[in-house]
Order: sequence, then structure tokens, then C-alpha cells
Amino acid sequence: MKRMASVASIRISKTVTAATAKQRMLKQLVCSDAPEQALRYHGFRSIAGVDEVGRGALFGPVVAAAVILPERLNGLAKAGLTDSKQLTREQRESLNKRIRRMAIAVCVAEVDAETIDRVNIYQATRIAMLAAVQGLTVAPDHLLIDAMRLDHPCRQTKLIYGDALSLSIAAASVVAKVHRDALMREMDLLHPGYGLASHKGYGTPEHRRALKEHGPCALHRRTFAPVRAVDPNAQVEAEVANELLFDDFEMEEGSEWV
Repeated sequence: MKRMASVASIRISKTVTAATAKQRMLKQLVCSDAPEQALRYHGFRSIAGVDEVGRGALFGPVVAAAVILPERLNGLAKAGLTDSKQLTREQRESLNKRIRRMAIAVCVAEVDAETIDRVNIYQATRIAMLAAVQGLTVAPDHLLIDAMRLDHPCRQTKLIYGDALSLSIAAASVVAKVHRDALMREMDLLHPGYGLASHKGYGTPEHRRALKEHGPCALHRRTFAPVRAVDPNAQVEAEVANELLFDDFEMEEGSEWV
């Protein structure tokens, strides 16, 4: 009996480890200005950190921020700046104020749910990031981007887990997160019943239950599977699309080649 309990304990431990491995790994990464220092060594001076939030949400826009920080970043490192997902709301909002006070330039851009559904979330994220960079009041000479590349003429460095490694990307992560969270709290007043203020539009059990009960609203991302599954119009649209394709096929089959 004891042996069975021990085996069960090991299995549970393995499951938990697998589920939390990424979060534990991220906490071990050191967020610093090492990437910025390396770029400055090569002559770059106006370095913009770029990041997004809301990519995996079921509701509302994806939001991107671009931030150009001054050369001395020790204060932000000591203040605990890192990936926004590892910070509390109070920490993020305090850091957001500090970043905006000291930054050389900051820009935030949104891409709405309708566009996300039309072009897909990956392309919408790139559009938001590019818009944030283009909106900076100071032109960057290098972009530090969290796991992306943009159609922008200046030099770029793509950093995997960049928001946990680079203070500039972490700053963009915090600015974007604070902006989007505030937007979701506003949207909660306009679209009550979904719990947007608490889960910020992500696919939590609470949100999924609300979707089943109320159906999606105009700002939900209808191409995302959990929304599509409860959208009464989705099946009709799919059937219409299939009928149109079938009609085109029949017309082509019955037509004569010239």
C-alpha cells in the first residue's frame, strides 16, 4: 500500500513538474541590459524593445508596445523589471509609471478582434508591433523583439524569451500589459457577464462558462476555437461557405474549356 502511494506521489510530482517547467525556467532567467550593452558596443544607440500582450486571449485586441530607454538602466533592474507575466498588478503599474517617466520614447498600438479574425493572430501581432515601432517619436536604429521579426528597415535582434532577458523588451511587455489590462477593465463595464476585469479576455473556465451561457459578443475573436464552438452563426457561415465552394466546383465541372 505504501509502495502504491509512493508511486502515485511520483506520478503527480512528474505531472506538476511538466506543467510548471516553463514558468520555473523563466524565473531562473536574469533580465538585464546585457543585450542592450552588446548592441551599444557595436555602435547602436537608439534601441527599441518591442513586445505584445493578449495574443492568446479570446476577446479584444492584441496590444504591442515599443520602448526606447536611456543608456543607464540600473534603476529598472534594481526595481525588479522583468517579464510582465511574472509581476503583480501593483508591480506592473509602478514600473509602468517609472518606465514612462524615464523613456526616450514610448508607443502603444492595438489591432482589434475583427482584424485578428481576418488576417490571423500571428499577422495581427506583427501589425501591432510594427505600428508601435512606427509610432515612436524617435526613430530607432535597432529593434530588440521578443521572438519575432518585423517588416522594418532597421536592424533587428529576435530574442526567445526576450521579455525575461532584456530590460527594453521587459519594459515594452509591462507597458503593453498595463494598457491592455486597463482596457479590459473598461470593456467589462460595457460587456458585463463575461468577467473580463478578472481574466482579461483569456480562456479561463469562468470565461468559457460565460461564453456558453451568453454566447460571444462583437469583440470576441470568432476564429478562435472556444468562441467558434459556441457561436450560433459559425455553423451557418461554414455551411454557406461549403455550398459556395460546391457551386463553384459544379460550375467548373459543367463548363466548357475554350
